[in-house]
Amino acid sequence: MTSTVHEGGCLCGAVRYKVKGAPVVGTVCHCRFCQTRTSSAFAAMGYFKEEEVEIRGRLTMYEHRSDTSGRWLRIEFCPTCGTPVTHTAELRPGLRGIGVGTFDKPGWFRHDRHVWTRSKHAWVEVPDDVDAFEQGSTNTIAPRP
Repeated sequence: MTSTVHEGGCLCGAVRYKVKGAPVVGTVCHCRFCQTRTSSAFAAMGYFKEEEVEIRGRLTMYEHRSDTSGRWLRIEFCPTCGTPVTHTAELRPGLRGIGVGTFDKPGWFRHDRHVWTRSKHAWVEVPDDVDAFEQGSTNTIAPRP
């Protein structure tokens, strides 16, 4: 059985990636750090199993330590155009976050949860049919079959 492959990359095309299958979870994060790192109101991402992500091109890494939890988040971005493409988090071992806006065809998967909603902008509406957490969600993400 073959998995569906989805592709994406940075703005200038120097970094490209492929992911197999669906994300383990789709998350929208409203924390101030994600607002700053994306220069937007929130970060929308899918978390994929590391072994299902193939990256081509050179990425530069920046490590941030949360002033709330003390855990690290490693953001990887294109050194040419600056697009943040992917990240890994101490809280999510074995998973890689991919920014939804970097997919060639964004919007192909559902976002199951919104986290750090206490920091969301007043004009952002969180859908009623998703899990919402005032702070971070639990560190348990059930793996898909």
